[in-house]
Amino acid sequence: MAYRYIKNTPATEITQTTEALKPAWRLTRRWLAGIVMAIGLFLLGNAVFPIVYYQLYLSPRFALKPGESFVIAQENTAGQPILADTIDLVDYTKLSNWISGVDQLPVSTQTTNYRLSIPKLGIQSAVVMVGGDDLKTSLIQYPGTSLPGKPGNPVIFGHSTLPQLTRSGNYKSIFTFLPKLQEGDALWVDIDGVTYKYLIERLVEMGPNDLSILAQRYDDAYLTLVTCVPPGTYLKRLVVRARITKAD
Repeated sequence: MAYRYIKNTPATEITQTTEALKPAWRLTRRWLAGIVMAIGLFLLGNAVFPIVYYQLYLSPRFALKPGESFVIAQENTAGQPILADTIDLVDYTKLSNWISGVDQLPVSTQTTNYRLSIPKLGIQSAVVMVGGDDLKTSLIQYPGTSLPGKPGNPVIFGHSTLPQLTRSGNYKSIFTFLPKLQEGDALWVDIDGVTYKYLIERLVEMGPNDLSILAQRYDDAYLTLVTCVPPGTYLKRLVVRARITKAD
C-alpha cells in the first residue's frame, strides 16, 4: 500500500492570505452600498421631482386671484337646478369613490358614450362613458351633467399619475399632462355623429371638497375636465373649463 503525504499550509500563511483579502472585500462592500444608495436616491428623486416641479412652476398658474371665484353656479340665470354643497372626494379607480351622495341632474338621453380628442396632449378619440364607474377603462362623464353640444356643462373625470408611469392608451394615466394645456387650446368631442370644438377658457386648482366643479350653467355649452394634482397624488383637483366654438 502506497501513501502520499501533503504538506499543510502553515497557519501563519493562511492568516496572512486572509488579512490580504480583507481590504478588497471592504472596498467591494463599500461599492455595493454606494450603488444601492445611488439607486435609492434616483428612485426617490424620480418620484419627488415631478411633484416639486409642479408645485413650484405650474401650480401658481392655476391659482385663483384674491377675491376671484370660480363658482359658475352663481351666474346661472336659466332657473335650472344646480349641483351644490360640499363633499369629500376620494380618488380611486371608481368614480363613485370620488363623489357620492350628490343629487344628479335629470338628463334624458340614450347616449351611453362619445369620444374626446385633445390634439396638444396626443389624446385621440378617448372613450367617455356617460355615467359608469370604472376609470381604468375609460374617461367618465359625471352622471346627470349635460351632454356635449347642449347648453350646460358636461364634467369629465380622468386619472393621472407620475409622468414616467404614463402609457399611451392607458386610462389610468390619460390626464397626466393636463397641466400642459393653456387658455385657447382646442379640444374636440364626437357624439352622435356630430363633432364639436371647444376652446379652453380657464384652468384652476380646486380643493378636493369643492363641488362647484359640477355646477351647471345654461347660457352656453361648456365642458369641464377634472383630474388630480400634483401628479401621482390626490391632494388637489385641476379643473379645465372650456366653451363651445365654431368648428373649422
